[in-house]
Amino acid sequence: MQKKYISRHLQTSIEKRLKHNPAVALLGARQVGKSTLARHILKKFKHSIYLDLEKSSDRQKIEFDPELFLTLNKNKLICLDEIQLLPEIFQVLKSHIDENKRNSQFLLLGSASRDLIAQSSETLAGRLAYMEITPFLFPEVADTITLNNHWLKGGYPRSVLQRDLEESMNWRRDYIKTFLERDIPKLGFSIPTLKLERLWKILAHSHCQLLNLSNIGKALGVSHHTVRFYIDILEQTFLVKTIPPYTTNKKKRLIKTPKLYIRDTGLLHTLLNIEKMNDLLGHPVIGFSFESYIIENIISHYPNWDYSFYMDSSGNEVDLILEKGRQLIAVEIKASTSPKPGKGFWNAVEFLKPEKSFIVALVKEVFSGPEGVTITNLKHFLQNLKNK
Repeated sequence: MQKKYISRHLQTSIEKRLKHNPAVALLGARQVGKSTLARHILKKFKHSIYLDLEKSSDRQKIEFDPELFLTLNKNKLICLDEIQLLPEIFQVLKSHIDENKRNSQFLLLGSASRDLIAQSSETLAGRLAYMEITPFLFPEVADTITLNNHWLKGGYPRSVLQRDLEESMNWRRDYIKTFLERDIPKLGFSIPTLKLERLWKILAHSHCQLLNLSNIGKALGVSHHTVRFYIDILEQTFLVKTIPPYTTNKKKRLIKTPKLYIRDTGLLHTLLNIEKMNDLLGHPVIGFSFESYIIENIISHYPNWDYSFYMDSSGNEVDLILEKGRQLIAVEIKASTSPKPGKGFWNAVEFLKPEKSFIVALVKEVFSGPEGVTITNLKHFLQNLKNK
């Protein structure tokens, strides 16, 4: 396991938000590195204190008399980890923020609890900036591992930085088990573990495809409303993501159903029992896996772009549409070293008339393709988007 600190691309943004806001909430799935990042940021502040609310000793420090604790530490940046475990503290934080009237008062870390978002929205409106941290994106670890290894093992630090592939897989299996058996109940949800595990595996087999709630409900023996509720929980805990379909005022029959994918490809491969790269190369999910890998890297690295996918009733489609202001970019994704998009992509591009079109693939060099399309790899695409 690598022990050297790896910089996160959000760090500068978090520090800037702290300088301009009384409180910043850093949200993300369990074990993505929130605590490590927070501790690194705290070192840059002359006076700071960190409390892990999962530790009874730390929790008691603030739980005994919250107002006294905050008064004694009023000139410090206070970091409260797993803040959703102490929702009653938000009202006290509000009073403290309003009384002190300064920025950089609180850094709140949460493992994607709906209670955290609801409580903080009610009591800290206008005082709290939200930011999401994901597992490692490829640019963050590109100097450490290859793209193929990152794609295979996913971005969770304890998985991707584990050199032993078997141990990486074992960690991911344990992560899934712990999430189902411990984390879901701790978040206040009473859901049968086996049912949620089965749902997760169904989603893995239909990964990055159109979401059919009715079919999933039939397979699970529950209503489509229940399936939607379960998926909402997985989405709110940052484990799955839905991609909305592209909409337009032009006369065109477009697909209106969203797609859904498991955000970390390491977890996806674990659910499908894919242990090695050779296993992935021979698996039907490879194209969808690479598609979601590229999409997650792009939209997580550049959250200010709106995203969707394009698909019409004739089967013409583009994997990812990026929009910001009047800019529209079409992105096709191919798990190939010699990508050849089909007629459906060219028809879609002709209809959309994007400012730029890209094919992101497993190529080493960037080169121009037909009709002005740029064929590129993930690294160069992210650099190109940065200049937009």
